[in-house]
Amino acid sequence: MTLIPTVVEPSARGERAYDIFSRLLAHRIVFLGREFDSALANVIVAQLLHLESEDPDKEIHLYINSPGGEGPAMMAIYDAMQYVRPPVATTCIGMAASAGAVILAAGDPGRRRVLPHSRVLIHQPAIHGGGIAGQATDIEIHARELVRQKKEMHRILAVHTGQPVERIAEDTERDRWMTAEEAVAYGIADEILTKPLSPVAG
Repeated sequence: MTLIPTVVEPSARGERAYDIFSRLLAHRIVFLGREFDSALANVIVAQLLHLESEDPDKEIHLYINSPGGEGPAMMAIYDAMQYVRPPVATTCIGMAASAGAVILAAGDPGRRRVLPHSRVLIHQPAIHGGGIAGQATDIEIHARELVRQKKEMHRILAVHTGQPVERIAEDTERDRWMTAEEAVAYGIADEILTKPLSPVAG
């Protein structure tokens, strides 16, 4: 069972309690803190759209601590980040692995940050759910789709890191872990965050 802290604030009628993530959302902070799946993607996309409707020009802060997960969920979040008008700043705390690394890299240029002890992992897509069973033709269809996803991920990482697609393909053939310094040098992030940002107004 996951414990979600609450924040109690005074109101005109006494006190009001908010879960911590709702309170952060009020400050335009979105927290991506678990494995990617369709449920997570729906929540993240909804929050991005909500914040855009509140203020289409004010920066959104997306904090990432994730081991990765499903490719379609990653693409849904990625497309929403590119679609909304506000700039999206990304910050890795802990780990941005696999799909998490792609989302970190997809933040607006100059607004992608990693904390000093963060770790970043890039690799090729994999099939989740314990393997594939079925007829040979169906397995071949799944394999073609996985190859397509891999090529698209290479293209996206190349766009956001400035690395050639050929290097992305080579580096993601197997797990490639990076320190915060290496992630900045590679182009996945812009800077290492060593002191707090200015407080978010709100």
